[in-house]
Amino acid sequence: MSRLIIISNRVSAPKDSHSGAQGGLAVALAAALRENGGIWFGWSGEVTENFTGDINFQRRAGVTAATIDLEQQDVEEYYNGYANRTLWPLFHYRIDLAEYERGFAGGYVRVNDRFADTVRPLIEPDDVVWIQDYHMFPLGQALRDRGCKNRIGFFLHIPWPPRRLLGTLPEASDLVRTMFAYDVVGFHTEEWLESFRDFAIKDLGAEEGEGNTLKLGDHTLEAIAAPIGIDCKEFIEGANSPAARLAFRQMRDSAVGRDMIVGVDRLDYSKGLEERFRGYERFLERHPEERKEIFMLQIAPPSRAGVESYQKIRTTLEGLAGHINGAYADVDWVPIRYVNQGYPRDQLAGIYRAARIGLVTPLRDGMNLVAKEYVAAQDPENPGVLILSHFAGAAAQLREGAVLINPYSAEEMSDAIVQALRMERQERIDRWRVMMDNVEKEDVIWWRKRFTNALIGKALETAEAAE
Repeated sequence: MSRLIIISNRVSAPKDSHSGAQGGLAVALAAALRENGGIWFGWSGEVTENFTGDINFQRRAGVTAATIDLEQQDVEEYYNGYANRTLWPLFHYRIDLAEYERGFAGGYVRVNDRFADTVRPLIEPDDVVWIQDYHMFPLGQALRDRGCKNRIGFFLHIPWPPRRLLGTLPEASDLVRTMFAYDVVGFHTEEWLESFRDFAIKDLGAEEGEGNTLKLGDHTLEAIAAPIGIDCKEFIEGANSPAARLAFRQMRDSAVGRDMIVGVDRLDYSKGLEERFRGYERFLERHPEERKEIFMLQIAPPSRAGVESYQKIRTTLEGLAGHINGAYADVDWVPIRYVNQGYPRDQLAGIYRAARIGLVTPLRDGMNLVAKEYVAAQDPENPGVLILSHFAGAAAQLREGAVLINPYSAEEMSDAIVQALRMERQERIDRWRVMMDNVEKEDVIWWRKRFTNALIGKALETAEAAE
């Protein structure tokens, strides 16, 4: 059986229970490693004065992690720079925020080369390599350049932009060309997959082959859509835990009979938080009769504090929350509870269940697992309503049950809140059941198997043919 070598920017060490803030991706990758054996390799998150390539090995909950430290310049150019000030905004359609600096691009290539130099000796001939996300587009080619002939797969967890937008990146053609070093490339939706194929064919001259394959010169890759899910069984168990029940009671007690809208998002401009606040303000303005009957809880943990655009959005949201509360609050009611901290997943499950409305309204998102967690946390006999952006990857799977909106339209958001508040119980149950069926069926294990079957399955066929 082939070992699995997973490579990602950061290594999320497995936790022994569902009480931590471990995400669905970490759960899926750890399960794959326990099933196949292997190593999870990546950056430690720590900074060293001089890069040495020394590897720190740790084993926890059946998973072996291997991490390295980077220099401060590496972090600034590779992570804060090219990954998060160039690629992230561009791939989320925000070319107005993308910064194209040669130093960033050079640091990005340098760090991927350092990853390749360090991990290459750990890869055995029969291993299968699975690389994660936009931090490491060129890593597959770097490994090929170092003689790695193994099966290598790549999965992108953010959107892939349309051809014309991607073309604004000076290194776009070189970046996409390096992806043909992979055997399998995965995306969350057919839309992102088609955008990738469009650029590869029209700008690089790639040719479509049988099935899902693309060929460029002597290189052929298989490109598939595989929407990630949550660990549904584990999340439901967490939703019924003592911590979740306590969080549910606390939220219900603090609501004092009012309905709650909940939003849970990392503090990021792609999440549409400013537009969400303005849509909620429009609702309060247009429906004064509802004002003291509802409140919104927005949980928004800070992220990437070293990037200026993230500092600006935090300032903007704090100002908006203060403005809305100042304009509409009364001595016994505040319309927005705005919280800049994260909570463990079992507590979040209790908060989700207490909310009449889940508001998931990104301007552009690869998937957005909060939408699926909200659905999984609901009481089957009295579920809440999911209001979901058309532009979240999750909309492709949950469109039949969610109330879909354009997050740029304050009026659509206001109307959707009214619709959700007035929705009859049976319609809420029917909508929830359709969404829950998908969340249960296409969970994180389904996602992982869909991708690894394409990647590892071909490796097994090759091994059998060699015998």
